[in-house]
Amino acid sequence: MGLSAKLQLRQSQSLVMTPQLMQSIRLLQFTHIELERFIDEEIEKNPLLERPEPVSDEPEMDVRSSLSEAEAADTSIDQMFEVAETSVETLADQLDTSMENVFPDDPAADAVHAPDRPQLSSASTASAGESYNLEEMARAEITLFDHVTEQIAFSLRHPSDLMIAHELADALDEAGYMRASVEEVAERLGTDVEDVCAVLEVCQRFDPPGLFARDLAECLALQLRSKDRLDPAMQAMLANLDLLARRDFVQLRRLCGVDDDDLIDMLAEIRGLDPRPALVFTYGTADPIVPDIIVKPAADGSWSVELNPDALPRVLVNQTYFASVSTRAKSTAEKEFLAECMQSANWLTRSLDQRAKTILKVASEIVRQQDAFLLHGVRHLRPLNLRTVADAIGMHESTVSRVTANKYMMTSRGLFELRYFFSVAIASAEGGDAHSSEAVRDRIRALIDAETAAEILSDDAIVAILNQDGIDIARRTVAKYREAMNIPSSVQRRREKRARAAVG
Repeated sequence: MGLSAKLQLRQSQSLVMTPQLMQSIRLLQFTHIELERFIDEEIEKNPLLERPEPVSDEPEMDVRSSLSEAEAADTSIDQMFEVAETSVETLADQLDTSMENVFPDDPAADAVHAPDRPQLSSASTASAGESYNLEEMARAEITLFDHVTEQIAFSLRHPSDLMIAHELADALDEAGYMRASVEEVAERLGTDVEDVCAVLEVCQRFDPPGLFARDLAECLALQLRSKDRLDPAMQAMLANLDLLARRDFVQLRRLCGVDDDDLIDMLAEIRGLDPRPALVFTYGTADPIVPDIIVKPAADGSWSVELNPDALPRVLVNQTYFASVSTRAKSTAEKEFLAECMQSANWLTRSLDQRAKTILKVASEIVRQQDAFLLHGVRHLRPLNLRTVADAIGMHESTVSRVTANKYMMTSRGLFELRYFFSVAIASAEGGDAHSSEAVRDRIRALIDAETAAEILSDDAIVAILNQDGIDIARRTVAKYREAMNIPSSVQRRREKRARAAVG
């Protein structure tokens, strides 16, 4: 067979992932908070984008008048370039304000600036021309570092002890545990391990009890010591927390040397302790969950599915400003910059509109599929997968997956993530409709909650009851669902319920 060079023409179609297309796909996955941050970044880069003025009872200023004032100021295209290229860091330096001051994430930085928070500058107050209602202002939250630093100042005096204490405070995590060993601290500071242990013992007496513990047993022991309840029996129980986790009360009773009544009292004390004593302090503000979809009963008996206006981003393209500055654009670079800004602004508004329509379309189909759940509760939740919804609305399965990620729906039965409505199907024992795995979990939980000390259901007994209810399920599936709900085995439940019944 001879080899020869040939020229061939072929036609083919392919999908090219442009940067804007990739960004549009990303927009579908964004939560409300992430989307707002993204829009703020785009507004900072693009002078043609702006937020709409908030609606108020006061007469609004005419946008055209403000634009005319801007034209009168004879803003040049070069000045607009300078504004567009100014970075966040430059603006922060000009205002003498750092992002850490606005959104404190570092406990140490938060402690440094904390004393300045409650103070108001009289000059700034006078320039604002407004009277502040102090009751409406959010109080400065006390961080764990602030709280510990204050107690260090009152408890220690020697400079070396203060240095060690602050090093130990830096090693605290959000729960109040010390995540560095005394050997590491001693090596970093060039001091003796005995000195670090002595300072650590002082710090472990701080409020709230349990701070500076190195493990759970020590945390609980510190809290019991503050209540003068760390007796030998308690020490034995804390040394065998693994038995407590397995609910092996017979072995615990033997090791602690107590009877049933004393063991129940000790368990009650343990349950009253806080395994994370530092969580009462704040390390920053948590983002609230804003529902993207609101579902309400309609007058005709169906469901009204609407987008939450509070979750819809608001951004406008200032066409008037574009027309004003484009007439004064001289160089080719200036014209290209303006054209790119306008193209980017139009793309963003179209993408946001398409995102809203896609979310509403997917949510409406979910509501249609889960009508019985909205009417009667979790027992009537239907098994549902992404492909079913994608085929029903004519979209790709990956698009539905992105839309349902981190989106929430407010219904008459509460707030649910969209992913909650998708669950595995459990076959029906009678050949009827399949059952949702979430509904089966709820049924298992209800059966176990109804148990008594004399009648504890084994996994096999639960399988038999579910089969009678028309649910075809295997024993290992029941065990898997039970363990996922942190429900102990029948043997452990029998021990615990009998111990409680003996006390009662």
